[in-house]
Amino acid sequence: MKGVFSAPGDYIHFKSQVPLHKIPIGTKQWRYYDFGPKAVPPLICLPGIAGTADVYYKQIMSLSMKGYRVISVDIPRVWNHHEWIQAFEKFLDVIDVHHIHLYGTSLGGFLAQLFAQHRPRRVRSLILSNTFLKTCSFASAMPWAPVVSWTPSFLLKRYVLTGIRDGPHEPFIADSVDFVVSQVETLSRDDLASRLTLNVDAASVGSLLLSDSCITIMDTNDYCAIPQQLKDQLSDRYPEARCAHLKSGGDFPFLSRPDEVNLHLQLHLRRVGLEAQPDMVRGIPKDGAGGSHGEEKDGKEGPDDEPKDDEGSSEGQSKENQLCPAPESSASHTSHDQLLSNAQLCLIAPGDTIHLCFFRKQHVIAIEIFLQYTLEIFLRLASLSREDGVHHFIFWAKTQMNGVK
Repeated sequence: MKGVFSAPGDYIHFKSQVPLHKIPIGTKQWRYYDFGPKAVPPLICLPGIAGTADVYYKQIMSLSMKGYRVISVDIPRVWNHHEWIQAFEKFLDVIDVHHIHLYGTSLGGFLAQLFAQHRPRRVRSLILSNTFLKTCSFASAMPWAPVVSWTPSFLLKRYVLTGIRDGPHEPFIADSVDFVVSQVETLSRDDLASRLTLNVDAASVGSLLLSDSCITIMDTNDYCAIPQQLKDQLSDRYPEARCAHLKSGGDFPFLSRPDEVNLHLQLHLRRVGLEAQPDMVRGIPKDGAGGSHGEEKDGKEGPDDEPKDDEGSSEGQSKENQLCPAPESSASHTSHDQLLSNAQLCLIAPGDTIHLCFFRKQHVIAIEIFLQYTLEIFLRLASLSREDGVHHFIFWAKTQMNGVK
């Protein structure tokens, strides 16, 4: 890990454009980001022990610009799993969200499964990454769990950081580790104690009413703090779930491999019938002159929060977007078969974002495999100029697709 951490430029830009919300609900303080069209059922991101709402900033920026609504939350200070389920449900009620798609990593993935088990009507789909089904193995590895709430902050941070492999790393993985370590430093003793308690509190995920077809398991094939045995148990529990394996990425692929992770997230959301609303996207200008999708902050801004520029959106428009209920998109009710039969494969012109859609149901698996490989090819072409790289990618993709049709 580096001695001095310097925040990435895209994170600084994110903080300057996307408002941080802080709201008290009962005795719990919620800290979260909510960005994207309010009319779209949200993808809610739940971090692990070492994560905060900020670690998903690459997903928020990318998916929101494509027309998805992304909510990233901090896990509040709760001390058992029943309290977590109740607190999270109250949070959804306050922000007026009824049906959700959950993306959880590590502890966040476990909490997402628990919520889906006990509140099945609210959860439409799950994306689980480097996570587990039971806490018993973590409890046996932490015999001092009964005194965790009295443990000094520096010891808790040291214990959390020992679970993160300290190099040597590929540069993109090393950067992701440095970012997460910087986020751990922002967590209080109570925050860390609460999360460690949830990680060792005796519990296991029971049967879900959610179909396996609405679950994606996204894991990395290199080193991960979650033992492979626990990840295998998860795969065995959901045998019909879609598997998305990343060749590398470490514990934090959403930071180290954001392009691949975002692609798999989009594939999952399309599979479960959730279509983006790109026509509702207002954009995030690079010069900082513009609003954040017409949103306001729900709570008071802290002293360390970045200011929000509301230029380009009227006050009435901002309030309307903030207070307006979030009805489900009509596309979310579209059946899987109809979505696939109506979609087409399209490659947008150079200079635009490349959108990849399915064109026939019987080619779904082939296309998904194709997308994973074409992404790697495209990244290799990144050494060329943007225009030449896109031209080469489109030419290669078209020739490959001729063999798939």
